[in-house]
Amino acid sequence: MTAAQADLQIDRPTVADGAVLWRIARDSKVLDLNSSYSYLLWCRDFAATSAVARDERGEAVGFITGYLRPDSPRTLLVWQVAVDEAHRGRGLAAAMLDALATRTAGEHGVDTVETTVAPGNTASERLFTAFAERHGALLEREVLFDTPDFPDGPHDPEVLHRIGPFAL
Repeated sequence: MTAAQADLQIDRPTVADGAVLWRIARDSKVLDLNSSYSYLLWCRDFAATSAVARDERGEAVGFITGYLRPDSPRTLLVWQVAVDEAHRGRGLAAAMLDALATRTAGEHGVDTVETTVAPGNTASERLFTAFAERHGALLEREVLFDTPDFPDGPHDPEVLHRIGPFAL
């Protein structure tokens, strides 16, 4: 953990975090913004497979939302990763991902992480490639959803990144 991360706590989100997570996602200007209602539900129903980073005042400054794949319960699907602009560039996303993977490995036997990354999202590419390298895990990529799969207009393909198995 870096000195910049030392003042931060990583734990489970609560419903009270939902509005802040929505704001962080909105302000990221790169994530597909879900409804505010969905962030509230996520914090209630998927807190065990999600993470929030809190500053010294206890306020959320970053988050990861995830869930266990129903047909592959040892696989954590990472839905969104976002860090408040004032806290970017300090390795917070990596610290949250490591903490979440460690927690879900211990509690749910997770040994694989999956996520999708749109082409050109170099920050996410670096985050997940570095995670695989840190944990000595294989990283496989394949297009999960192609442009024509999206009904709401032009959308970049979503490339599935499968990392694992790993041991934490």
